[in-house]
Amino acid sequence: MAPSPVPASGRPTALPSGPASGHTSGAGIAFPRAPRPAELPSVHGALLCVALPALAVCAEHGQLTGEGPEGVYDAGRRLLSRCVLRIAGREPVALQGRMASADRAVFLGALRVPGDAGPDPALTVERTRSADGTERITLRSAAARPLRVPMEVALGTDLADLGAVSSGRTGPELAASVHGTGLRWTAADGRSVAVTADPPPMDSLAAAGVLRWEAELAPGAAFTVRLRLRGESAGRTTPSTGAGSGRPGGHLLAEACAEGDDPRPGDLLRSSVEDLRALLQRDPARPADVHLAAGVPWRCGPVTAEALWAARMALPLGTRLATTTLRALGRTQLSGGGPESGRLQGPLRDAGPHLPPRCTGIEATLAFPAVLAEARRWGLPATDLEELLPVAERCLDWLRRTAGRDGFVPDPGPTGPWRAETQAHAHRAALLGADLLDGCGRPGGDALREAARTLRERFRRDFWLDDPAGGRPAVARAPDGRTWPHLGGWAAHLLDTGLLGGGRYAAGLLDRTETEQVARLLGTPALDSGWGLRGLGTKEPGHNPFGHRSGAVRVHETAVAVAGLAAAGHEKEAASLLRGLLDAAAAFAYRLPEMYAGEQRTTGGRPVPHPAACRPAAVAAAGAVHALLALAGIRPDAPGRSVAVHPLASAPLGAIRLSGLVVAGEPFAVRVGRLGLGMVEEAAEGLQLGV
Repeated sequence: MAPSPVPASGRPTALPSGPASGHTSGAGIAFPRAPRPAELPSVHGALLCVALPALAVCAEHGQLTGEGPEGVYDAGRRLLSRCVLRIAGREPVALQGRMASADRAVFLGALRVPGDAGPDPALTVERTRSADGTERITLRSAAARPLRVPMEVALGTDLADLGAVSSGRTGPELAASVHGTGLRWTAADGRSVAVTADPPPMDSLAAAGVLRWEAELAPGAAFTVRLRLRGESAGRTTPSTGAGSGRPGGHLLAEACAEGDDPRPGDLLRSSVEDLRALLQRDPARPADVHLAAGVPWRCGPVTAEALWAARMALPLGTRLATTTLRALGRTQLSGGGPESGRLQGPLRDAGPHLPPRCTGIEATLAFPAVLAEARRWGLPATDLEELLPVAERCLDWLRRTAGRDGFVPDPGPTGPWRAETQAHAHRAALLGADLLDGCGRPGGDALREAARTLRERFRRDFWLDDPAGGRPAVARAPDGRTWPHLGGWAAHLLDTGLLGGGRYAAGLLDRTETEQVARLLGTPALDSGWGLRGLGTKEPGHNPFGHRSGAVRVHETAVAVAGLAAAGHEKEAASLLRGLLDAAAAFAYRLPEMYAGEQRTTGGRPVPHPAACRPAAVAAAGAVHALLALAGIRPDAPGRSVAVHPLASAPLGAIRLSGLVVAGEPFAVRVGRLGLGMVEEAAEGLQLGV
């Protein structure tokens, strides 16, 4: 089946449906199908404990009831679906559920005991659950007399695959058997899971899946039970020894910190770094290669273009994650000498109501050399650069061949359309790729710069649409000249030009006047919802505040807009979007989802969750880092042994200090005062400092 053709009327075309088996364009180029939309169970109100491959999806009351996606998972398999606590035959009254860290949630409950005269509860229950299923249950007594309290935990599992859970196709709970100090379940395919308890239960009822204790509590005393989960499949054992055991993390991402007049950046940066660490996952075949999962719980598969964008935005936390992500993506590069040789593989993905699906493989191919070039500026070690440079060169060769004489890169196939966002990625790849080749003593830089110049000239001529309001860029153009004028958050990518040597940014596709107009448009109420940037403006046909490409706020796009506007000198618009993002982050307890509804902000209102959004998500967590770092405007050039800071002169959040960053492989800290003046407080020895 060919990619959806560009319609003569510019109206939406139907997306491919059916299994993700792949399809072929008219030129014989194979692309995976766009996935069929599915009604995923909502998790926006859940507490998600994440330490991949371990994951726990919990309701705020803390009980695992087996309903919907609740449960503890490992590598996409639900190890535990039910864990219901009862004290004296009753469930505790839920008081509070909160995240204590990215991989751990705490739940508080209370009960009155027989004989209590007033409304005050004499018993409190605290449950601490980790991503790997480890749980500590503590019962505390404030009663004036000794108590003997029966306590039981009802457990169950279906050992269902996450895909079956998401589609509602799970089977019945498995039968339990007594196993040591707990219970064990075994599926027909040989997979099994066991729960052990400390102290051992006084009674184990396999038929009901229940463990029982008698808690003897003196006044002011506590009784604690610890549950541990252990799964086995195909010779692989998953012990529950504490979330994060043996996981990557600290050596890949630095412990960045923000402190200043406004406490929100500190809370958001801390939570975002925790989420990024929680989303790290190893390649099972190559454990040394680590990349970010796109998002929890639905997108924890192979490395994606989103993982690469997230690694780029996390460069201030170190270059190691970029190295391992680039290495993992490089293995997907096509070879064989054909027209697609050098392109990275990736699926088609929905592009909104007006355009056919786009190819994420093209996006990753154009991002690869740009991210490698910027990682070099942040201090990528020479050995990593030498290993990854050949892959980047093949990506750039693909770009030169694909752009051809017209200068534009079609997406998803040779017949187009030409997307403005794709041209921005191609232009950045050409300029940063040329800088990379020059810095490594490799040929081809001049040809890439000439290709970028041609693309820039043609883009301004063919994509800019004049109108009485000052004009706007077209979102896409067909080879026959037809354009799609729909304005949305995608325009932020036109301002994302990329870092060159000496603290300079590359030239953009737009001239100064056009850049000012795009900045003005991004700051209008049609696009700036008050919580962030909408994917499609409210005045555009097909606008849907819940459409991920047609009106929802996408955190990644908002962060790109904040950084691009700040770099271009449009501080008012950048500050407005940043404040909205911070306010939204506070409403989401500083764990930003990948997107949320683009409803207009009102006094006293809150951002509306998107029912299918991943949370946490790699591009959201890394996007928060990217947006916050725009306050300081850090521009490193490790090969040139310099670093400059260009902070927002308006200091929209007051004084702020950013520390724990990494430039040229060493700790870096910068302070921005209330007058918008920046000062480097810590940096690698020998770096020339500038502003």
